[in-house]
Amino acid sequence: MTTPAPTAAPVRRLTVAQALVAFLARQYTERDGRQHRLISGCWGIFGHGNVAGIGQALLEPGAEGLPFHQGRNEQSMVHAAVAHARQTDRLSAQAVTTSIGPGATNLTTGAALATVNRLPVLLLPGDTFATRPADPVLQQLEAPSAGDISVNDCLRPVSRWFDRVTRPEALIPAALQAMRVLADPAETGAVTLALPQDVQAEAYDWPEEFFAERVWPVRRPAPDADALAGAAEALRSARRPLIVAGGGVHHSEAEDALKAFVEATGIPVASTQAGKGSLRHDHPADVGGIGHTGTATADALARGADTVLGVGTRWTDFTTASSTLFAEPGVRFVNLNITAFDAHKMSGLSLVADARAGLEALAGALVGHRVEEWYEEEYGRAKTAWEERVTRAFAGDDDARPTQTQVLGALDSVVGDPDVIINAAGSLPGDLHKLWRARSPRQYHLEYGYSCMGYEIPAAIGVSLAAPTRRVWALVGDGTYLMMPTEIVTAVQEGIPLKLLLVQNHGYASIGGLSEATGGERFGTAYRYRAADGSYTGDPLPVDLAANAASLGMRVLRANTLRELREALAEARDATVPTCVHVETATADTVSGAPGAQAWWDVPVAGTATRPAAVKAREEYDREAAARRRYL
Repeated sequence: MTTPAPTAAPVRRLTVAQALVAFLARQYTERDGRQHRLISGCWGIFGHGNVAGIGQALLEPGAEGLPFHQGRNEQSMVHAAVAHARQTDRLSAQAVTTSIGPGATNLTTGAALATVNRLPVLLLPGDTFATRPADPVLQQLEAPSAGDISVNDCLRPVSRWFDRVTRPEALIPAALQAMRVLADPAETGAVTLALPQDVQAEAYDWPEEFFAERVWPVRRPAPDADALAGAAEALRSARRPLIVAGGGVHHSEAEDALKAFVEATGIPVASTQAGKGSLRHDHPADVGGIGHTGTATADALARGADTVLGVGTRWTDFTTASSTLFAEPGVRFVNLNITAFDAHKMSGLSLVADARAGLEALAGALVGHRVEEWYEEEYGRAKTAWEERVTRAFAGDDDARPTQTQVLGALDSVVGDPDVIINAAGSLPGDLHKLWRARSPRQYHLEYGYSCMGYEIPAAIGVSLAAPTRRVWALVGDGTYLMMPTEIVTAVQEGIPLKLLLVQNHGYASIGGLSEATGGERFGTAYRYRAADGSYTGDPLPVDLAANAASLGMRVLRANTLRELREALAEARDATVPTCVHVETATADTVSGAPGAQAWWDVPVAGTATRPAAVKAREEYDREAAARRRYL
């Protein structure tokens, strides 16, 4: 009997770039029974390193491939993709393709931002020839000590996973590993596949199974039983417990679980920048932002807390006031986090689990337990007093030029519950963390893990693509605007009706205030002409940022008074085209008018100096630094 010859496995002949695009178009995540496209689109700027490879591959399949978004700056494209991932709770990501050289290195800042914030983005930079037919080629970095280094190696330390695909068949394991990292909430961040330009265009016979639909499950791991029992006991024995809600609450859609938990236990909730909005601002247990930019209510509770439950937070220096905030000698920490890396911090009891699953398990373990009535009354009174301070900060003379806090008050009066406000840097993050009244879980979108100037405008585009029915507001100061306004052109091109609130205060106002506090006398922070002594203390520069925004295609509304500002914001709210509201705040030297910092932040001051301001600042620094502690 003759044995039949085995049937050859089906193959598909494609270039490496075409195979990658076809593969990405068939990847999905699934959580709670709902599927999401893992790679929902690709941003790109084309050059010789990707135009004939990834560029041609994106064009080839048409509507069956990946949606393409044209950007103006490579860093901005990453910001847009990262904001899209945050808005979709990390269940969907976007890719970014660039050419060789400066296009690739421009990705580095955006990659760092993504990885710091634990948000997924797929980077596809072009690379120099793998076969080296000519050496060097245009934009190639020559490293005298090694032949396999390119500028893309800059992306290694800021990527959660990096690979260079130097042969067609190497794409298969590289692509699968890339998807694994992007879809894993405990591993995610920037993922880089460096693609040599000759390999991108090389044809290969790919196994058909490579293009089969794949679903990457995003599970909700439950906490270990012993760790759960220990956490429950710590909370039961606490007299003054406090919850610190971080970004993990939002990423795991744990807001309802948190609400149910605090309504059962009465434990107050403070929030990090990433966690703000975990509870609605008017919930009795919401005590606002915590740390250096926090509220007096939250920070006073933190100083007296004997047990702190951190939910989805990585415990940064702003949150802990540089390890000076949690002052109770016997304070204990319980850290509920999807990653063991973050859960061990503050020498806490590690509760490694999904935030929602962990809160639900804790609620079950604490049935019948509630904090004492006097504690609820205490933080309730403090919350009311702080809300009165917010109301006063928002109020002002309708016919005068507004302060920055009054600008936020005007915005507060016009935004709707589903609206999203986006900010990342300058003096606005501190004011927003203290004062903003978050009305819904996704309304408060602050990128403060990397605090990257220039994030806001491209991020607004990314959020708009993820949630096209929401109004999206990008809040920027003049310093941030000048860093990266270019994606205004993208918003105009795509018809995205983002709302840009552009605050003109003539310089780096936030750093100016920090400089003054640390003895630097606001050196080099103002946007002014040079004075006779060489300092930047002359008249403000005649820069018209509103005219610049208009030149890029935005509709621009100018406001000179608080009344005009409210009217302009209301008009922008209902606009169907990209619209900028430009306002100059009351004085060039006033940062905001918000309540001062309620907790310290460690910015070292010169240990020796002759100028009186620096000497005085060092004395204050030494007093504050003496309160630092190790939580052991």
